[in-house]
Amino acid sequence: MKDRYIYPAIFDYAEDGISIEFPDLPGCLPCAQNDEEALHNAKEAMALHLYGMEQDGDEIPEPTPISKLRPQANQAVVLVEV
Repeated sequence: MKDRYIYPAIFDYAEDGISIEFPDLPGCLPCAQNDEEALHNAKEAMALHLYGMEQDGDEIPEPTPISKLRPQANQAVVLVEV
């Protein structure tokens, strides 16, 4: 277990809000209406997801380097730290 985790999230912007995906954490899929809410929800969801993995004894994956991610035009890669 670590005291700190940093993972890339992909913020996907659409007319109805922002969908967030963590490529290294399948099933961790928060959403939001604006950037501030997106960052807050991403941090909260990632923290809970990783906490659950730690409690279950699951292996915590290494984060994908952001240089290997290829976002689309309506997407942004954001590093999220908890």
